[in-house]
Amino acid sequence: MARHWPSSDSQPSRRFALGLLGALPLATGGVLASSEIAEATAGTSRGGPGVGAYDRFLKRLAEQDEFSGTVLLAHRGRPVLARAYGMADKERSIPNRVDTIYNLASTAKTFTGLAVVQLARKGRVSFHEPVGTYLDGYPDEVAKHVTVHQLLTHTSGLVNHILPGEGDNRVTNSVEEEMRLRSEGHRKAKPMFTPGTQHSYSSVGFSILGELVATVSKEKSFHKYVADNIFAPAEMTSTAYYTRPDWLTNKRIAHPYIYQNDGSRVDGVRNLDAGAVLNGGNGSNAARAFIGSGGGGAFSTASDLVRFSFALESGKLAGRAYSELFMGMKFPRKPRDDSDAATAGFAAYGPVASISGDQRLVGHGGGIAGGNTNWTIYRDSGWIGVILCNYDLDVGSIIAEERKAVLETPRSP
Repeated sequence: MARHWPSSDSQPSRRFALGLLGALPLATGGVLASSEIAEATAGTSRGGPGVGAYDRFLKRLAEQDEFSGTVLLAHRGRPVLARAYGMADKERSIPNRVDTIYNLASTAKTFTGLAVVQLARKGRVSFHEPVGTYLDGYPDEVAKHVTVHQLLTHTSGLVNHILPGEGDNRVTNSVEEEMRLRSEGHRKAKPMFTPGTQHSYSSVGFSILGELVATVSKEKSFHKYVADNIFAPAEMTSTAYYTRPDWLTNKRIAHPYIYQNDGSRVDGVRNLDAGAVLNGGNGSNAARAFIGSGGGGAFSTASDLVRFSFALESGKLAGRAYSELFMGMKFPRKPRDDSDAATAGFAAYGPVASISGDQRLVGHGGGIAGGNTNWTIYRDSGWIGVILCNYDLDVGSIIAEERKAVLETPRSP
């Protein structure tokens, strides 16, 4: 059954609405009125027929139990569509809400890249320098020949995931153990091709960048640096690198429901042995890691990602020049499939920068067993789209419907 709100009412209460989105920054300043949020969640929007079609598409998926999660479309800081369906925790009968917190998976690579850009702005990191300038213990193939720029643009040639037994497919039980095993695994990775010559997505590369941020910043940890220098100034009050115990106990955090061969879905946090059977079935389960890393695994809400978008584009997080550097197009990426063929995509310094419908887009997606996420800034029309799911599903089709809703809406002057 589709679930929109935690009460029987189809719209949030005034107190809930103000608490959820009232603090969203606006292009013109001020605070969102609860009536605007109620209007957005009721489905009557300023976005035109495309937004209505997107809303109906999501409702159909949810009614068929093929979607569980939260979506938000905002235009110039005001919510146009905000929906939540399904259950955050089936065992405790907690529904997903618009303020539910989700594991962002690789969408969190955006924070890692921005942290590196912040340090470069301060003169503490240079993009052209190799890994060995900042970190010890790497083989020469990496220490002397893989640069910070190549790690940021996925052109380092390093593998995507740490090999099983080297930090990717085991259960850890403390932050220290997690970081130690990852650090050991990093140092076993070698380039598969000459660095800088090809684009090949690498979570290991971004995990190494997380280690670099912690080392260069001299902070207690990568997680603390990001919390103090990105989440706090962007006023992302619900965003953090939560631990597995947080995931189990915090009632606001959605549990991932991992699809199984028999058609059932298993709570991956309560069942650490549960692994993925879709998309190659590599057995990965993000909850086996005690905490996320530079490669991904921060947790956030839809509204916090809108706050992040405004803080980023305003220059609040890295200044205007370095924010443009962060979001700018660097290295061309091949289309994933035919549905992606009309989009010109490029690696930026963390996010993916692309051109679609003659508009500039910047954002990132992520996936874990039992979860999918996507965040997009439509830079030329003032839209922000967020998709947060706690099911294995075809997130590409949902992204395509979001793009239609936005790109087919006439631009306002």
